[in-house]
Formats: sequence, C-alpha cells, structure tokens
Amino acid sequence: MADAVQKKLKAELEKYTLIQKDVSKSMSARQKLEAQLAENNIVKEELDVLDNSNTVYKLIGPVLVKQDLEEAKATVTKRLEYINGEIQRYETVLKDMNKKSEHQREVLSSLQQEYQKAQGKV
Repeated sequence: MADAVQKKLKAELEKYTLIQKDVSKSMSARQKLEAQLAENNIVKEELDVLDNSNTVYKLIGPVLVKQDLEEAKATVTKRLEYINGEIQRYETVLKDMNKKSEHQREVLSSLQQEYQKAQGKV
C-alpha cells in the first residue's frame, strides 16, 4: 500500500512542479510587459510635450524615417492599450495558476499524510 501511495505522491509532485514552472514563465512574461509599458509611457509623455513644428523620427531597422506626430501618438496609444490588455490577461492566467497550485499543494499534503500513516502501519 505504501508503494502505491508513494507512486501517486511522486506523480502529483511532478504535476505541482510543472504548474510552478508555468507560473514562473508567466511571471517572467508579465515582468517584460511591465517594462514595455513603462518604456512606452515615457515615449507617450515625450510625444505629448511636442507640437507640430517638431520633427519625429521612427527607427525602422538601421534607418530613421520621418513620421507624422499624430501618427506616432496614435501608434504609441494603441501599443499601450495592447500592453495593458496583455497584462490583464496574464493577471487572469496567474490567478488561475495560483488556484491550481494551491489545490495541488493540498493534494500533496493529504497524500503525504496518507503515506506517513501507511509507513507507520508497516
């Protein structure tokens, strides 16, 4: 009986490890999005200071290309909306993963107790 419980405990531990890896990947992706958000907010602030007499350039590959100020503002605004949407999506995913992780932790705890009882009887 202890061997069966031990095998089940090992399988559940592997599931928990996979969930934790997924949480880590999602956290890393969210942090990258946060960095992009901060960078784009700085760009938006700089663009808000400019008027139509200023020249705006966009880096495309190794070349700076002249860009219309309103077009640049619209591009940055859309990028900010997209990044905020992605951050919200990752928040939802992380909440779900944390719930799964907590459930898995409870399963592991009960299996550990069961395994200890089985070992005590042998």
